[in-house]
Amino acid sequence: MPFNRLLTIFLFILTSMSSFSQEKFTISGTISDKKNNETLIGVNVIVKGTKSFAITNEYGFYSLTLPKGDYEISISYMSYETIDEKISLNQNIKKNYSLIESGELLQEVVIKEKVGTNTRKPEMSVKKLSIQEVKEMPVILGEVDVLKSILTLPGVTNAGEGQSGFNVRGGGADQNLIQLDEATIYNSSHLFGLFSVFNPDAIKDLKLYKGGIPARYGGRLSSVLDIYQKEGNKNKFHMNGGIGLISSRLLGEGPIDKGKGSFLVAGRASYAHLFLQLADNPNSASFYDLNTKISYRLDNKNSVFLSGYFGRDVFQLNESFDNTYGNTVINLRWNHLFSDKLFSNLSMIYSDYYYGLTLDFIGLDWNSGIKNYNLKYDFKHYLNDKLKLTYGMHTNFYEFNPGTINPSNNESTINSDQLERKYALENALYLDAEHKISDKISLSYGLRWSTFWRLGQQTMNVYENDQPVVFNPSFQIYEKAKPIGTVSYDKNETIAYFNNFEPRFSMAYILNENQSIKASYNRMSQYLHLVSNTQSPTPLDVWSPSDQYFKPQLLDQIALGYFRNSIDDKYTFEVETFFKKIKNRVDYIDGANLIANDALEQVILNGRARAYGVEFYTRKNKGVFTGWISYTISRTEQQVVGRTPIETGINNGNWYKTGFDKTHNLSVVGNYKLNTKWRFGANFTLQTGQPVTFPNGQYVYEGIAIPSFTGRNEENLPAYHRIDVSATLTPRKNDNRNWKSEWVFGIYNLYNRQNAAAITFRQNADTARNEASRLTIFGIVPSVTYNIKF
Repeated sequence: MPFNRLLTIFLFILTSMSSFSQEKFTISGTISDKKNNETLIGVNVIVKGTKSFAITNEYGFYSLTLPKGDYEISISYMSYETIDEKISLNQNIKKNYSLIESGELLQEVVIKEKVGTNTRKPEMSVKKLSIQEVKEMPVILGEVDVLKSILTLPGVTNAGEGQSGFNVRGGGADQNLIQLDEATIYNSSHLFGLFSVFNPDAIKDLKLYKGGIPARYGGRLSSVLDIYQKEGNKNKFHMNGGIGLISSRLLGEGPIDKGKGSFLVAGRASYAHLFLQLADNPNSASFYDLNTKISYRLDNKNSVFLSGYFGRDVFQLNESFDNTYGNTVINLRWNHLFSDKLFSNLSMIYSDYYYGLTLDFIGLDWNSGIKNYNLKYDFKHYLNDKLKLTYGMHTNFYEFNPGTINPSNNESTINSDQLERKYALENALYLDAEHKISDKISLSYGLRWSTFWRLGQQTMNVYENDQPVVFNPSFQIYEKAKPIGTVSYDKNETIAYFNNFEPRFSMAYILNENQSIKASYNRMSQYLHLVSNTQSPTPLDVWSPSDQYFKPQLLDQIALGYFRNSIDDKYTFEVETFFKKIKNRVDYIDGANLIANDALEQVILNGRARAYGVEFYTRKNKGVFTGWISYTISRTEQQVVGRTPIETGINNGNWYKTGFDKTHNLSVVGNYKLNTKWRFGANFTLQTGQPVTFPNGQYVYEGIAIPSFTGRNEENLPAYHRIDVSATLTPRKNDNRNWKSEWVFGIYNLYNRQNAAAITFRQNADTARNEASRLTIFGIVPSVTYNIKF
């Protein structure tokens, strides 16, 4: 196989490059929190007086190979006391470190990357937020939200207030790979987008890749949001939680075998629906989620982890409409250390997204969803102080349920029906190299080879000229084509097959200790499509695999950036410009019906998309006042041209704005620590309104007023802006007792801005004149939350 030969040659060249050097030895180990023995991600291991450093991986492991000699190393991490230690490296050393949390810095936001490591690494378009930062941000109804926090970062927006999902550099919400402990989350929101499914108490680390995405990630085009749960306290039992206006949460963690194993259980549930029931209101909306994890260190070379997430949303309307949806995730992982230079992780993952709907007034019970069985085997190979390899294989088996319809009661006239299930298999091999060429130049380069089999058991329509959508020249519209036959595929037959090579490359050129210029290129392929004609994902949206009509989406992205730290790391400044183009981005014909549609190819047209822009990001990292400012100016467009000279395409074949284009996006985040009792936070958001298609006139035909419209997404909703503020009170009596608490007071949308979620047009019943009506979801919203820890 060509990829196997290429991989062998590549590994031979890289390992040969590392063999011609002086005598070297390796120091390696894990770094954890001394209080709870929780491993720490992203700890800096810096060799003073040199350009050498290492950063702990997702399991707290580090490895650093240096020439024989005496060194002084510095171990530094956010909110922890730094360890400085002298070592004599004349043999391989296994050295674990335990960091002590610094009380002085506990409430102070500082950067993870110390002494310029963020400028030295060939990593760009990547953003990290600590959980402490996330918790200090003012949020709606006092619900701390991971997804809402990343909207303050450059290049990240969403479709509007109360909308689920997020958009990165003009990409669709379905183009984001969201992982919790390496498992895919297909719907990341509760209550139709008001809150995310991630309980902040259970989260240890989160990282957002917007570009320069490593080859170990694939299957999505725009971004990767990689989130890891805590492992649990290995030393003693501990609990914490909080009581808010609409939900409460509680986390328990403790040792299974002290120092070796631990468990974590975190639950969260809403209770606003209980107050509605007390008021005899038949409507209700509620959610719950449960995070679990067991970790155990078998010996110095082997650890196992079993983690899970279970969440559901329930929405009921007048006892006749019942909607349930949510995620189930289970992940079993095995870490093995082959040597002080070779670390491996084997993961077996099950992901399930379920959507159910019951309509008793018509006797209908509907459910749909997607299941994913994933096997991953990843290796990190620390060859020497200049070269680190990451390689592995991933395989995914998908089962798609477009819809199952059953009668919901004995009186129903609805017949049982099953839209044909779909199956697919996606595999990938990848190799990444992080290579320090010199003191000035560092590279990261790799290759991913992905394959996708669209598998039978299904009956497919056959169309004349292989065109499921036809153009009506008389009315200048696209219509569904009538099938001229069908073809059936057995369970083991391949309906369609695709494979793609996905090269990745990024480079850092260090101007001096505190400045660098970086560039990156990456190609990505996406074989799954979210079938939705809304700008934001909804629970009813259906995932569909690539086939002969839904072609895989292909992205090419380039980025160039300038990065600078102040000498004392007190300030950080970054500016990046990017351009990306996407092939095979589908859009829908006018009047497309997507619900319970077993022939979706009849309502789609293939096109292309592009996005480009400039991002600015500056932050203050130290002191009693910290925060950041991010600003993005960008454009996101799509084009669907006619297939023949007489076809109009969409929008007459011209480029048009996508539904998530935001020309201007400004966020300002500030946190101020007044004293040991009081902390204050504030956010300001300003962005261009969502693109929309407005009517620009009307005509009357046989007494019926028929509107005419502007070009697709030619207009915009009014600009969106608001200010949120918060104040946190920590009682001083916390210092002398095990029970600790804090009060968090917040105001969302301080000046009561009536931001438009939508604008509808109607005819006034009294005056018969046309008028526009603005829909606003939230005005000013106060909140209070009581957090406990014991």
